[in-house]
Amino acid sequence: MDRILEPEIMADAEQALAYANADFATSNQTFVDRLLAAGAPSLGNVVDIGCGPCDVMLRLAAARPDARIVAVDGSEAMIDLARKSVRAAGREAQITAMQGYIPGLALPEHSFDAVLSKDLLHHLPDPMVLWSEARRLGRSGATVHVMDLTRPATQQQARDIVEAVAPDEHPILKDDFYNSLCAAFTIEEVEAQLREAGLPLQVSRISDRHMLVAGLLP
Repeated sequence: MDRILEPEIMADAEQALAYANADFATSNQTFVDRLLAAGAPSLGNVVDIGCGPCDVMLRLAAARPDARIVAVDGSEAMIDLARKSVRAAGREAQITAMQGYIPGLALPEHSFDAVLSKDLLHHLPDPMVLWSEARRLGRSGATVHVMDLTRPATQQQARDIVEAVAPDEHPILKDDFYNSLCAAFTIEEVEAQLREAGLPLQVSRISDRHMLVAGLLP
């Protein structure tokens, strides 16, 4: 099926809360475990683009207390949840949550050792803004680690995935999950994006519904 765009930002407070309350523990931990297993040269200064409620970065912060993380999301409702979670976890000295949009985040160029993103790419009407921002923010040799959904071949397959993975989740979340699957890219599309961006990153399928884009900036 062709890609079906969904809203770029979860601006609604109820929608953001449903997302925050959903069980993404497995995929969130997978993201962190694969990042650490890849042996990133440095995780001193990290930026996470599209941080959502910040569960992923809290997991990374617990595993790497030396990391200093800027967690960014375009949704004010999400950033409110992220700040509450960071405060509750006692990680305010390690994680800074800020609202911001790509491209052109108000962050210094080439100042990060790692540029991370999970489940943001499919929200973007123009995916190239993520790759251009990664190049702008990361130092030469910085780690890029981006995990996202892959688009099923049909809408029925998308519905089947939702029912198999999240049968008992909140109806808002199930609708969002379905829309996200329909808005996701294929591996081949992401490989074409990376060629256009001139980024030597590798794309691999890591589950029945996830891909991982990883490597180092030139």
